[in-house]
Amino acid sequence: MALTLDQINAALPREAGGLLAGLYEHSPWIAEAALEKRPFRSLAHLKHTMARIVAETGRDAQLTLLRAHPELAGKAMVSNSLTAESTGEQGSAGLTHCTQPEFEQLQQLNAAYNAKFGFPFILAVRGPRGTGLTRRQIIDTFVRRLDHHPEFELAEALRNVHRVVELRLNDKFGVEPTLGNMVWDWHENLAAYSDPGYAEKGQLTVTYLTDAHRACAAQIAETMRTCGFDAVKIDAVGNVVGVYEASDPGAKTLMTGSHYDTVRNGGKYDGRLGIFAPVACIAELARQGRRLPFHLEVVGFAEEEGQRYKATFLGSGSLIGQFNPAWLEQKDADGTSMREAMLHAGLRPDDIPALRRDPSKYIGFVEVHIEQGPVLSEIDLPLGIVTSINGGVRYQCEVIGMASHAGTTPMDRRADAAVGVAELALYVEKRACEDGTSVGTIGMLQVPNGSTNVVPGRCLFTLDLRAPTDPQRDAMVADVLAELQAICERRGLRFVTELTMRAAAAPSDPGWQRRWEHAVDSLAVPLYRMPSGAGHDAMKLHEVMPQAMLFVRGQNSGISHNPLESTTSDDIELAVRAFQHLLDHAG
Repeated sequence: MALTLDQINAALPREAGGLLAGLYEHSPWIAEAALEKRPFRSLAHLKHTMARIVAETGRDAQLTLLRAHPELAGKAMVSNSLTAESTGEQGSAGLTHCTQPEFEQLQQLNAAYNAKFGFPFILAVRGPRGTGLTRRQIIDTFVRRLDHHPEFELAEALRNVHRVVELRLNDKFGVEPTLGNMVWDWHENLAAYSDPGYAEKGQLTVTYLTDAHRACAAQIAETMRTCGFDAVKIDAVGNVVGVYEASDPGAKTLMTGSHYDTVRNGGKYDGRLGIFAPVACIAELARQGRRLPFHLEVVGFAEEEGQRYKATFLGSGSLIGQFNPAWLEQKDADGTSMREAMLHAGLRPDDIPALRRDPSKYIGFVEVHIEQGPVLSEIDLPLGIVTSINGGVRYQCEVIGMASHAGTTPMDRRADAAVGVAELALYVEKRACEDGTSVGTIGMLQVPNGSTNVVPGRCLFTLDLRAPTDPQRDAMVADVLAELQAICERRGLRFVTELTMRAAAAPSDPGWQRRWEHAVDSLAVPLYRMPSGAGHDAMKLHEVMPQAMLFVRGQNSGISHNPLESTTSDDIELAVRAFQHLLDHAG
């Protein structure tokens, strides 16, 4: 029979230790230490307690824990001397049925990994959904992690140990993250759509109003309808809007959602988690035949990333009356104007002004989002409460010099545009570090028609500058632009800058932040409050209504805007449960 927390909390130490046996490989001391901190309020509480015990122990004990694990497809597997838990996990991943080339590659990787790090490669082979990674995925991950810095890999190995333990605990307690699995599967299905040139490479790229983008909108809309929304539509800017009506037709509305477009070669969860988590809540409400005391409007925002056109937050900005008609004449890299793209998609640009919402009819905006950073992963927490969203600006820039022969132009006679930008990039790094909490990035840098033997005469680049408060951001922007001017004057260059985005810092509404805190506490997950360095649709809605956000831990050290972006169905389950609690206590 499945264990219960009541059993664990009530059992004598020796009995309780026996009930939790086999979680950490040959390391019963971790569960024994955790039991001294009883009672546990939830399984998430127990998981976090054990993870913190490992984090707070010394390096020697951590290494001993890692070295207690068997190699993947190693000698212990061949000799049938694995623990029962490891036998099942390696067997379910197909490692007991490797082809000879696969087995030989794993042996070589095991040897190289042990030689570099001093402990065996540890991977939660049951994966983020608990259903198992393929042998190819396992080997590819092995190869990738072999390149890590030793300190980073030590932390990554421990994170995988905790994921293994989480899955083993689920087995012991008979827990299945049903809602998390459903949302995880929705992400996988939506990731089947990608723009040409990327789809063929197995990369995820969905930019505004491409065929893949429109297919995503259609699938999100269909998921909403299937889950019981009362009304679903795609609006004039391409937002997917679903409404679950209140018990009182005259009630106000709570808005939620996020974006479904992606960066180029990005991840599956950025934005989309904020659409599907509330959709799962609506599915449960509809299944139960329950209504809320407010309307719930879930919006899949059509655009947030600014990848196809020099405009961002097109989806959320339209709802607050900030769509600039001049954007319609912008052209993408293929020469297609935004207006042409909209008309091709069957949208009506003239109807965009009518999308503006009346803030007096809304009680607020809330958003769930993958963290896109390493903090929650490093402190072993699945959820974080966002206190504010950094303010940011973006510029498209060009430095112009003089193209000349690379062999005949003396070094002190050059007007090298690329070197000028390179100097600025180093300054941006230095200046952002001075504040401690500011960040600055030159994310795109291009020498048009560059040649190996030509001194660059032009250099195109972007600037992305962010800080927790607007004054701090603006001071950094002023310094960076002043430095750009000084560099160009000193080097005989000239420059052009175009502001493409300015977003104010968005502190969370205290009332809605408290509701998120109560929701997380209801799951017995320790509260952790943190700012958001990334921009979100919530920062646009913040301009007209109260907003607050919930972060969900990412895997692979929280990396985002990257194919490695991931989260687990267990963490998604907690996010959905937190959202359900917020809905039940927001009236």
